[in-house]
Amino acid sequence: MWKSRFLRGAGCLLQGTGCIPCKPSYLPLWRYLSFYQPCVNPVLQRSFRPPTWYCFENRIRPAVALYFCRTLRKDVKSIIDFPTQPLTVTDIKQYLRSKDIPFYDGYSCLHAPSIFLEPSPEGSGKESYSLFIDKTTGQFLCKETLVEGSWEDLQDCIEVMLNENQTSISPNVLLGFPESMEEQEEREMEMKEVQRIWSSSVPLSDLLDEEAQLVKTMFQISKLTNATLKKFGVRFFKPTKSLVFPWFSGRDLVLRGVKLLSAATKGDGRVVYTEATVPKISSYHNLFGLPLIGRKDAEVVLTGREIDSMAVSQATGLPSLALPRGVSCLPPILLPYLEQFKKVTLWLGGDIRSWEASKIFSRKLGLKRSSLIRPGDFQPCPSEALAQGRNLARIVKASIPAAHKSIVSFKQLREDVYGELANVEQVAGIPWSRFPELNRILKGHRKGELTVFTGPTGSGKTTFISEFALDLCMHGVNTLWGSFEINNVRLAKIMLTQFAKQRLEENLDQYDMWADKFEDLPLYFMTFHGQQNIKTVLDTMQHAVYLYDISHVIIDNLQFMMGQENLSVDKFAVQDHIIGAFRKFATNSCCHVTLIIHPRKEEDDKELQTASIFGTAKASQEADNVLILQEKKLVTCPGRRSLQVAKNRFDGDVGIFPLEFNKASLTFSAPVKGKQKLRKVKVDKNISTEEMEETELKEKSEKALKPAKAKTSKTAKGSAVLKDTTDGEGNDP
Repeated sequence: MWKSRFLRGAGCLLQGTGCIPCKPSYLPLWRYLSFYQPCVNPVLQRSFRPPTWYCFENRIRPAVALYFCRTLRKDVKSIIDFPTQPLTVTDIKQYLRSKDIPFYDGYSCLHAPSIFLEPSPEGSGKESYSLFIDKTTGQFLCKETLVEGSWEDLQDCIEVMLNENQTSISPNVLLGFPESMEEQEEREMEMKEVQRIWSSSVPLSDLLDEEAQLVKTMFQISKLTNATLKKFGVRFFKPTKSLVFPWFSGRDLVLRGVKLLSAATKGDGRVVYTEATVPKISSYHNLFGLPLIGRKDAEVVLTGREIDSMAVSQATGLPSLALPRGVSCLPPILLPYLEQFKKVTLWLGGDIRSWEASKIFSRKLGLKRSSLIRPGDFQPCPSEALAQGRNLARIVKASIPAAHKSIVSFKQLREDVYGELANVEQVAGIPWSRFPELNRILKGHRKGELTVFTGPTGSGKTTFISEFALDLCMHGVNTLWGSFEINNVRLAKIMLTQFAKQRLEENLDQYDMWADKFEDLPLYFMTFHGQQNIKTVLDTMQHAVYLYDISHVIIDNLQFMMGQENLSVDKFAVQDHIIGAFRKFATNSCCHVTLIIHPRKEEDDKELQTASIFGTAKASQEADNVLILQEKKLVTCPGRRSLQVAKNRFDGDVGIFPLEFNKASLTFSAPVKGKQKLRKVKVDKNISTEEMEETELKEKSEKALKPAKAKTSKTAKGSAVLKDTTDGEGNDP
């Protein structure tokens, strides 16, 4: 940590000394960076893309422009690297005890006095324990100074503080080193944009009555009073006709960001709502309504939308918070802000997906203090319940505890069974947009299942499963890729090409646009490559599920985890153990696992079957779904491919449908276009162009008349009758 920060500081000094290469004249100014960042262990490349409204010529000094088109930077959002020895809460406690740092157990964090503040006087109690350390990851947050970092960062700070015989350490140790001037400029631009939107928006109470009523009707918040909207600081941004939800810091009430909710009407009359956040949702996390929470509040209702949070607060008077990303993710960095509550009621929405997210989030928050509100006709989302005139306080009071004993009777299953019967489409899972035939057979992508995918060598298994997973990722499914066969750069290139549906090599001017959109997808990659230990892989998967709420993991492929360290052990027994571990992980973590397994060596003219999967029958027995990529090899042209669903535990439907591969976009879902057959024509140089055109026209007309003549000869009698009829009417048949 200190080495990297020293290098950054050295970069700043170099910038001031003018040790800068000359600016090449053949490249545009926007291709230069204002700062060279020496990066230790670079992992990911990221381009610098200024917004169109940002004038570079007025901000970047030509003297500090460097000849670098792209920077290397580690992005923890998309690359998941897990230490060889996973961190446990026991390790954290032992280290704190060895350094004589007091602490006590919380629900999801350890509470300790902040080392970034001067020690509080004795007798102040637990209120001075403002440093929160995540029990699972070791990530820490000081609520007083807003300093945050990894467990390694905290260890470094403690060591420096103790070596210097200090009672505290300055927060600037971690806050004073921006990663690069590029990111500093970007952060400043984002904050200026936040201030511009906030200053240009107006409270709804300042609008005319007719205009305010129209806005409330458009966003379905007619039941929310102006007092509630003012209490939460909601405003209206006229240029984009959007509601503005502010994100205030819980400590100093400084505006840190905004979320804009816009409404648009489709052609069929449906109203579609879209969200946009400034800064990006991955850059800053916040709980809407956090400044309204009092220190002594012991109960809170957690919702998935800002409108729902306001509805709960208005109808019940209880403290209510809204998650920044709805039901898709609960970032662990927000857990310290929820530590003070003895009871957390999760009311994330009124559909099955919200119900599943509630059960997953309750594990992070602590099962003993979490209560869930089951969706149903009489318990919709809070805003709908308020609009229907229901008693929200009674619904919250009737919430069920997340922790319960083993189920012993149908009475405890009754509501779950009814929910599945009443919401058949939602229970079926998330559908694919690119593979409608797959929806017809599998019905959708469901959590907690294990899918085994196989196909002949070289048939395109990785390419197909990339588009298969990309389609789901575009629907908001948090996806983790474990590619042991090909490296992440090549895999990302394939998926980006499939995402853009074109060869970006030929359209490099569009790369930044598509890369920006692709970067916003909830897609993550493991850093493993080649042979890996199954325990390390499972620990990484568990870490990703906790940190990013991953709901789909792809393992490519099983053979790379069987290893060669135990040559004396039966390889089939090892494979069965690995498959059983993945099956258990999928069930316990409520996460879908797609496992690619190579088939046995079969003859080329035979189609693969379920029994063709390498190993014993355990793979097909444990799997909920078995997909086989069939390839019929041809001599004259590339093989024809089809996807076979050989097993479907959800409803038993199986089937097969053809796939058409588009080499330009690397997709299997491209529509099949009619191909025109070309025939060779011998051209006589003595024939003029006009004579050639007349000959071609004559051949086309004769070709068009041939079917009609044949039909007339076979049905002469019928044609004669038809001719008499048409002559009488004067119309063609």
